[in-house]
This record gives sequence, C-alpha cells and structure tokens, in this order.
Amino acid sequence: MKFRAETNADVDDLNRKYGAPGRIVFTPSPTGFPIVAMACQYGSVRLSLYGAHVLDYRPTGHAPVLFMSKATNLAPGTAIRGGIPVCWPWFGRCGEPGSGAHGFARKSAWQVTGTEYSEEESTIRLRLVSTDETRKLWPHDFVLDYTLTLSMKLTLSLKTSNTGADAFSITEGFHPYFRVMERDHVTVRGLDGCEFCDARVTDVADRTWTGDLRVTDAFDHVFTTHKNEFALLDPDLKRAIAMVSLHNKKLIVWNPGPVKEGDFENLAPDEYRNFVCVEPATLFRPDAITIPPGQTHELIAAIQSVAE
Repeated sequence: MKFRAETNADVDDLNRKYGAPGRIVFTPSPTGFPIVAMACQYGSVRLSLYGAHVLDYRPTGHAPVLFMSKATNLAPGTAIRGGIPVCWPWFGRCGEPGSGAHGFARKSAWQVTGTEYSEEESTIRLRLVSTDETRKLWPHDFVLDYTLTLSMKLTLSLKTSNTGADAFSITEGFHPYFRVMERDHVTVRGLDGCEFCDARVTDVADRTWTGDLRVTDAFDHVFTTHKNEFALLDPDLKRAIAMVSLHNKKLIVWNPGPVKEGDFENLAPDEYRNFVCVEPATLFRPDAITIPPGQTHELIAAIQSVAE
C-alpha cells in the first residue's frame, strides 16, 4: 500500500494546526511517520500516525499500562508489536483467504482531523478513507474515524461509516497489550459464566467459563461477552487495569506462551511473560457487523489503571 498521509516533513505544520505546547505535540520518528504525545493532569499517551497505534499510556503516578516489544519498529508495512493496534475491517483471519491478519488499518497512514485540550483532558481525531489502494484489499467505500481522549481514563472510539452504494460487513477490534510484571501471576475478572471457544481449535463457543481467569500457558480464547466490564489484576505491580467496552460481541484473551526467535514478527522470545492481551472485538464471520449504505457503527473502549 502507498502511504499518502502526513510524514515527518509535515511535523511543523501539524504542530501549527493541531498542537498545543505542553498538551499536544507532534514529533518525527526514525521511520518517517510523526508521533503525537498528549498530556493532561491525569497522565500522558503517545500515538503513531502510522496505524493510529497507541504506543504508550502512563497515568500520573503509575507504571506504564501498555507493553511494547523491545524488538518492534515502526517501519511501514510491518505490524507494531505492543501498545493498542486497531484491527479493521477484519479481525484475526476473518478476511478473505490470503489477506493476512487483523486488516489493513493498523498498517495504514492516518490523517489528523482535529484536536482539543483542557486541563482535564486532551483529544485527537484521526481519519482513514477508502482509496484505490484500499479497494484492492477490500472493495468498499468507507470513512473510518478514530477518536482518542485522555482524561482520568483512556477512551477509544472507532466509527465506521459506509459511504458506498452497497452494504458491507466488518469484523473489528482493539488489541491492547497490557503490561504485567509476570504473566503467570495475573488474574482476569469479568468472564464468569461466559461461553467461549479456544480459537486455536474452533470458532464455535462450546464451553462456559467459571470464576476468574489465569493465563499460565499459550492461550487464545474467544468469549461471548455479557456486561463488557473487565479487570486485569496484577499483584506484582499492585494495580488493576479496568476496561469497559460498547458494541463488541466478543472478548479475546491472548498470550502466545513461550516463543522461539522468529516465531512472531517483532517479539523477542522472553517477552511473552510481560503482557496479557484483553481485546474487545467482534470476530468470526457469522457474527460480522453489517453496515448499510449511509449508516455507521461505533466501537468504544475505556481503560483505567487503579492502584490496589
């Protein structure tokens, strides 16, 4: 795919149009796509315009909430390992055969459409639109608007607008890599009573989860959610990461388990112990969201770190 959005050469212009000293600042990156840093009294966040990818989120007085692989890079055409990827217009392998995992939004250049700031929150709005290049990958017309707001929590909103003449269907999701001290010690709450499947085996929910969840081996379970309120408890870091979401049908909990060099793009072998992915999403083709012409769909998630 060709990249036509802002590049490092546009950093000064971005700061003039959308920046605010001490609140919203655009900086160049070694791979050619600007990074925006936002801050308010409650914390800070960094976002790459390549992939609309959240790289770092640090509430004031807390350790970083997100894991970022030491092996990753921001090179165009590659996936960033860590942070919060945007998976769209398909999640996982829900695209057409041979289309690759998690769609093209996470490997696209996004454009800034607006910013706002105050003492208590900072917001940036990004946009991805259909082009001849995207239609080669997915033959539909769309506008994808991503709004990220930093306040006492980090709020993500991904709105899909169908600007074409025909209905289309999407699967989608946010893919947060939550940083933990030791994977084997953390607990995920909020899944008691949810039907689930092991995505490595089947896409049919064939079991029901009971109690809290511990991830102590390779794990890739897809849960049919009830309340969409979850918590990741890390006794070693003495914190809980709370997440709520809207308009997703599933929640994925994933960790690859022990890996060898080269098994995963941009992931070092020893890093699997330092993250657990808890992902609000809609996936599997039977559950895909159909959007008629002129209509929209919005996926929302909010993340907050709480000291225990």
